[in-house]
Amino acid sequence: MTTVLHSVRLVDEGRVTEDAWVAFADGVVLRTGTGDGWRALPAGDAIDAAGAYLTPGFIDIHGHGGAGASFDDGADAIHAARALHRAHGTTRAVLSLVTASVDDLAERVGLVADLAQRDATILGSHLEGPFLDVAHKGAHTEGLLRAPDATSIARLLDAGRGTVRQVTLAPELPGGLDAVAQFFAGGVAVAVGHTAATEQQASAAFDAGATLLTHAFNAMPGIHHRAPGPIVAAMRDDRVTLELIADGVHVHPDVIALAFAGAPGRIALITDAMAAAGAEDGHYELGGLSVTVSDGVARLDTDGAIAGSTLTQDAALRLVVAGGLPIADAVAALTTVPARAIGVAGRYGSLVPGAAADAVLLDTGLNVAAVWVDGVRV
Repeated sequence: MTTVLHSVRLVDEGRVTEDAWVAFADGVVLRTGTGDGWRALPAGDAIDAAGAYLTPGFIDIHGHGGAGASFDDGADAIHAARALHRAHGTTRAVLSLVTASVDDLAERVGLVADLAQRDATILGSHLEGPFLDVAHKGAHTEGLLRAPDATSIARLLDAGRGTVRQVTLAPELPGGLDAVAQFFAGGVAVAVGHTAATEQQASAAFDAGATLLTHAFNAMPGIHHRAPGPIVAAMRDDRVTLELIADGVHVHPDVIALAFAGAPGRIALITDAMAAAGAEDGHYELGGLSVTVSDGVARLDTDGAIAGSTLTQDAALRLVVAGGLPIADAVAALTTVPARAIGVAGRYGSLVPGAAADAVLLDTGLNVAAVWVDGVRV
C-alpha cells in the first residue's frame, strides 16, 4: 500500500520545499512532489500534515544509551535505549561502546553484529576506546586505556564481522597512525578524539585515512592562536566531518555557530547520550564509572568531568535553530552529513526516491509528532 504525506514543509537536500508531498511504498520513497500531484498516485493512505515539517529520519553516529539503559549492557538494554531515541526521531543509529578490555569489546561488537542482522536500524558499532589518551580520557576507565596494536585491532574487526562502523582513537599514541590505516583498510570510519594531538599530528591522521573528529571541542586541546590543535586541522580539511554535541553544556551556543560557519556541510549533530537520556536525574554507571545526573547534566562522581549527555537529536535540532542556524542546515547535520560520514548516504539520510522511507514529522516548535521507519509509522 502507498502512504502519502502531503501538505508538508519538506526539509531535505539542503532546502525547504513548501506544500510538498512524499509517497512511500514497499519501505522506500516512491516519489516526491508539490501541490496536488499526489492525487494521481494509486489509492492508499493519505495523511494531511497541515504545514508541519517533514525531514528524513535522524541518524546518530555517536550515542551510548538512553531510557536508563546502556548499549554496553546487552540486547535488552539496546532495545530499550533505541526505542527511546527512535521516539525522538533517531531512526538509525551506530551503537557506541565505551572503553573496556579487548575481550569484552570483542564480545560486545559481536552482539551488535548479531542484532544488526535482525534490525537494520542498527548501523553497527562505534568503538570509543580503548586507544585513547589518558590525559583526555573523559568518562573512560584510565586503567583500561592502551596504545593500539595490530593483533587487537584485527580481533575486534573479526568479531564485528563487517559491522564495526566507527572507531575513536588518539593518533599520537605509539602505533596510532598504523592503527588509523588498519581500521581504514577494514572499512571503518576513523575518528580522532580523546586526544592530545597537535594540528600536525591530527593532519597526519587525516592523511592516513581518518575522516571524523569525535565530539569536537571536548576531550582534546582547544584552539590556541599559536597551537591550533586538532579542531582547526579538522575544520581546514574538507575530508573531515566534525561531530558536535549541541546540548548547551558540552559546547557554548556561540561556539556551535562558529563550528557551522567554519566547516559548512561537515557538522554531524550527535547525542553522545548515556543511559539517563529520557530518564530521571540520579545515579548511573558508565563503563564501570559512577555518574551523577543533576538537572540533566551527567558528571563523574570522582572528578566532576562531563560523562556523556542526556540529549536527544530533536532537542539538538531545536537548540541550533534557536541559535540562528537555518533549519535546512540543521536538518542536514542530523541526516545527510552523518549518513555520508559512515558511508550510508543515498540509502539513508534523505527522502529522495529509492531511499529508505525513514521520516520525522515535526510541529512548528520542532517537536516530534510522528516517526516512520521503512515506511511504517512507529
